[in-house]
Amino acid sequence: MIVKMSKVEIAGLKELLEDTLDLLRDMGLFHIETETMGFIEKAEEEYIETFSLDQKALSKKLLLEDLRLRIDELFSYLPAVPTRKSYIEPEDVVEILRGLVSRHIKYCEGLKNKKELLQKEASELSRYKVFMEAIEPLIGTLEKTEEIDFTGLTIKDPESIPHIRRLLFRLTDGRYELFTNRASDGTLAGVIVTERAFSETLRKALSEERIPEISLPASLEGLAFSERLKWIKDRIEEISKEMSSADDELLKFTMRWRPLYERVREWIDDRLSLMRATARVFETRLCFIIYGWIPAEAVPVLEMKLKERFSGAVTLVEKEMYEEDLERVPVMLKNPPYFEPFELMVRILPLPRYTSFDPTPFIGIFFPIFFGMILGDSGYGMLLLGLSVFLIKRFRSKKTIKDIGKILLVCSIYSVFFGILYGEFFGELGHELFGMETLCVERRTAVIPMLYFALTVGASHVMIGLFLGFIGGLKRRAKKEALARLIDIFLILSIILAVSAFCGIVPERFTTPILSLVLILTPLLLLTGGLLAPLELMKSIGNIISYARIMAIGLTSVLLAFVANRLAGMTGNIIAGAVVAGLLHLLNIILGVFSPAIHSMRLHYVEFFSKFIEPGGRRFEPFKK
Repeated sequence: MIVKMSKVEIAGLKELLEDTLDLLRDMGLFHIETETMGFIEKAEEEYIETFSLDQKALSKKLLLEDLRLRIDELFSYLPAVPTRKSYIEPEDVVEILRGLVSRHIKYCEGLKNKKELLQKEASELSRYKVFMEAIEPLIGTLEKTEEIDFTGLTIKDPESIPHIRRLLFRLTDGRYELFTNRASDGTLAGVIVTERAFSETLRKALSEERIPEISLPASLEGLAFSERLKWIKDRIEEISKEMSSADDELLKFTMRWRPLYERVREWIDDRLSLMRATARVFETRLCFIIYGWIPAEAVPVLEMKLKERFSGAVTLVEKEMYEEDLERVPVMLKNPPYFEPFELMVRILPLPRYTSFDPTPFIGIFFPIFFGMILGDSGYGMLLLGLSVFLIKRFRSKKTIKDIGKILLVCSIYSVFFGILYGEFFGELGHELFGMETLCVERRTAVIPMLYFALTVGASHVMIGLFLGFIGGLKRRAKKEALARLIDIFLILSIILAVSAFCGIVPERFTTPILSLVLILTPLLLLTGGLLAPLELMKSIGNIISYARIMAIGLTSVLLAFVANRLAGMTGNIIAGAVVAGLLHLLNIILGVFSPAIHSMRLHYVEFFSKFIEPGGRRFEPFKK
């Protein structure tokens, strides 16, 4: 339902503004209005202006915003680990932290940079390690001398080796050795052994041919080739210890300081929230004034709290609601526990106006019924019932999934109920296994009766929507619109009776009075609804015909279940039959969840709500933490 709102004014001494806003925020039920329209008379406007912070308060706000940004910067360097909760009074340590935060940022930034450099060095050494492990078995104990030089290569394409050999032969007159081996990372590692005199020419040629050369770190230059791999492994291990040490330092810092900074950040957010709220407050020479909206039932509670805290220095006045105010009243939806999960399906719609209806109860009543009518299988319903219970228990802390589970629970109960009426349990399996009989109608054969049933449901649903539109028109004092909705109802009833008489369902003697009533009501419809009213009437009739999808989709479901059971019987093998039937029934259940849900929602959003819901409501946004 749409909660009844009260239009209120809160006024008091300026020095009590922050405490008053603090109280309103703690309650979390007051929507602060940013304009005076509808709250004051035009003659009073010259005495009331927007509240402005003094120089001292403005300086404090800027300091707090700067500290908040610096705390966020500090947190960007800290690991996301659970920490204890600090109970230190933030106001007592704000000034201390303002002096410390820059040093702490510099310290954490240094640790981060150190770790990044170590990671970069470890990555490079790991690449060298892979290369060295690959070529070590090839060159054995050969060492670089003044006459001999080594050039390392990474060969991307093994087919390029002949080309490399031709190039080396041409540059060195055949005085070279090329060793290759597959590295542990899958690449082909190579090393060229040549006279030092050819080294520079060789490297230049390899670069021009885009053959990647492995340049070992300068720190390896003074080591014998056999010692280099050991040095690399030792350095990688040393780097790992240095990184662990940096992580430990950062973790120790985090555990010590983060709780305090988090506590101060929360306090700063509270203070800034109050300061920003002052931009929506008005003032006179001596007093502050807050205009806004609050649920009517909460007015006495707020009035009592203001008296207790300020002893009459801050007062609340409930102002008269005018007709023009109804366009500006913020909308808050509140429903009983049964209907509350269905608000999930209402959130995707535009918010209804304050003078309109909350769609939630209507979805809560009719959506599960339509879902059950379409799925209509006791076996499927029981499986969905188990799934819904699992979702509710498994995801207790996740409200959206829990609400989906609750909606599915109600829908599955209706599916079981209609399954009993149709005599369906995994199709006709219930009848074959334990003699389950149809109590109402067998959907697989009674197509026309099911069509009549679906259209009857559609006519009833649409006319309920039109009647609610009639009531809504009366509430808004739109008498012509209300009367047009009422005439639509009588015309639809007349057309249904006329068609029934034509089909022989209603005696023919009623045909003349029915047609006479249609002729009388049609001009009245034009007078009340305008020239487009007949088109709206035809649209409503088309909406009713749309409910035939209840029969059509339900028939598809029961036929697929029937096919699943027949194919299982045709396999001639119990295991194969169970697998075939299980897969087809699983597919049918998946389709049986999505199809009824989608089409039931469409019948509400398009065919039903268009008759009485007025979109364009303003969301209730209370001032709260």
